[in-house]
Order: sequence, then C-alpha cells, then structure tokens
Amino acid sequence: MEHTYTQLIFHALIAVKNAPAQIEEKWSKDLHNYITAIIQNRGNKMLAINSMPDHLHFLIGWSGDESISDIMRHVKRNSSKWINDKGLTSSTFRWQEGYSVFSCSRSMLDSAVKYIANQQAFHQKEDFISEYKQMLTKAGIIYDERYIFHLPR
Repeated sequence: MEHTYTQLIFHALIAVKNAPAQIEEKWSKDLHNYITAIIQNRGNKMLAINSMPDHLHFLIGWSGDESISDIMRHVKRNSSKWINDKGLTSSTFRWQEGYSVFSCSRSMLDSAVKYIANQQAFHQKEDFISEYKQMLTKAGIIYDERYIFHLPR
C-alpha cells in the first residue's frame, strides 16, 4: 500500500500435536525454507526460523497487509499439508490448536535472532513447556494451564 510504512516484528511459536509425527532434523531445513517462502510470498520478511522436534519458532518483519491470525493460519495449514503430502512423518502431522505471538522491539532483534538460532543448545538445559511458560510470564500474559501448549501425545 502506498504511503504506508511499518516496522513491526513478531516472534511466533507453534507446537506439534502428535508425538509420532514430530519434526525431524533431516528435513527440518526444508520445512524452514517452505515456511519462509509462505511468509515472504505474503509480503513479510523472515528474520529467523528454527525448530525442535516438538515446536517451531520464527521471527518476522510484519508488513501489516494481513492479520497475524491469517498469517498463522496459512503457515500452519500449508506447512502441515506439505509435511503430509511428502510423507515425512510416520503418522499424520498436525500442529496443536492455537499459536503464540510476541512483539519484539527493534532493540531486541539481535538477541531474539540468537535465541531462535540457539534452540538446540537452549533445550539441553530446559524443556519446551518450561520455556513456553517463561515466555508467557515474561510477556505479562496471564494464562490458563488448560489452554497452553502441551507436550505432544
């Protein structure tokens, strides 16, 4: 849109639903590239992306051209379809219901990129659910335990 300028960054987190259908290291980079294409084809900029077997983080420069919920719906729907069409998991791949999105200031961009890039090292010390609860708490989000991500079943 002409004469519209935005500088909005958000950190998104989605979680795998089923334990038998987790993200494997051998194809995770292809998944990251696929999701990057989804984000960038919609006019946004991928700043960082990384995954663990049970969850995925990405950081985007948001254009503001569509809602965050639309972006997340497209990422989740298209990436799970891509995984299933390629037969990459032993059972049907699904993301857990919902997503989490946190704003990121320009001054925190470098540390957010490093945090996402270093997920493998981070998770040697802390599990996903602890990480997630800390992110919610740090962001000042009051949450109901019934409605947060859980370990894949």
